[in-house]
Amino acid sequence: MPLHVLTHPLAAHLVTHLRDKTTEPATFRRLTHQLSLLLALKATHDLPTREIPIDTPLEHTAGRVLIKPLVVVPILRAGLGMVETIVDLFPDVSIGYIGLERDHTTAIARSYYCKLPPLEGTRILLVDPMLATGGSAVNALDVIAQRGGQDMHLLNVVASPEGVRAVEKAHPNVPIYAAALDRELDSRKYILPGLGDFGDRLYGT
Repeated sequence: MPLHVLTHPLAAHLVTHLRDKTTEPATFRRLTHQLSLLLALKATHDLPTREIPIDTPLEHTAGRVLIKPLVVVPILRAGLGMVETIVDLFPDVSIGYIGLERDHTTAIARSYYCKLPPLEGTRILLVDPMLATGGSAVNALDVIAQRGGQDMHLLNVVASPEGVRAVEKAHPNVPIYAAALDRELDSRKYILPGLGDFGDRLYGT
């Protein structure tokens, strides 16, 4: 599936301020919520609906309602910053959690926690702000698929070409939605130009 990079001018505006090293944690969290809204809308534009009869104050008519529940799965801990917006936006949402910790020496992710709701028949939004090597995303998608998840979508604030290639190779049917596709990874596997450690900047640690 192709990579979908947000083209809305507001997305570029929000990413610019997220990149700025002077942006304080409170503002960083607010910008993350706003950008998560744009990403969620993009990743759910094709959700199925069905027609139902309703009565307005003036007449009887028909409307459409969503029929496919969502499951939002943040990769801990940075992914938590993207969850609240999606939960507030959609009426039928469950939340799962996958804990993956990156070894700063090897850049390999280690799993330390996983709890997922039933996944059958749902649209799954795996949210992780930074798609660097792709190791964490591939690991998480593997776990979700093993638990029966099929309709999986990956949402990132910033992605690297290396990470996109890794996900496309391991899960070619999973669409990737990102607000920005950055240039490359550095020798420490950090995204350039990037925006630093997302979790640290989100929580002020």
